[in-house]
Amino acid sequence: MYPEHTPHVPAQRAVEVHQPTPYTPAMPASAPVVPVQPGAVPAVASIVLPDGRVVTGYAINPAQPEPLAAKPAASRTAVNVALGGVGFLAVCGGLILLTSFIAALTAFITQLLTLAAVIFGGWIAVQVFGASRHGGGTTVNIRKAVIKRNHFHG
Repeated sequence: MYPEHTPHVPAQRAVEVHQPTPYTPAMPASAPVVPVQPGAVPAVASIVLPDGRVVTGYAINPAQPEPLAAKPAASRTAVNVALGGVGFLAVCGGLILLTSFIAALTAFITQLLTLAAVIFGGWIAVQVFGASRHGGGTTVNIRKAVIKRNHFHG
């Protein structure tokens, strides 16, 4: 991990401390620099770490969000008119659906009645026209009936 040519132990190395170099931005010559002092000097906090080192810094307050602009209150009349309009549209839509449903139901019932009339009328026609061709409802072979009667009593 450490190079072989160092004669001393890693714990005995010299520690170099580098100081930061201040950065001076290039300012145009025409604009004078005016220092602005903060409104209040922030508090400095120091913390002692478990190994004995002391860390010093400024306490940071959490950023507060800006308050929202107050909304103007809506008048009760405007709210009532808006709600009345929404209710009226809902009722109109419901009535349109209701009338469509009633029209469809009426058409369905009319078709059922027409089908029943056609079926019942056909049955009546078969009864009327079918009975006139045969000359009666029941045909009896009299010769067999007589034979059966004579044989039974005879």
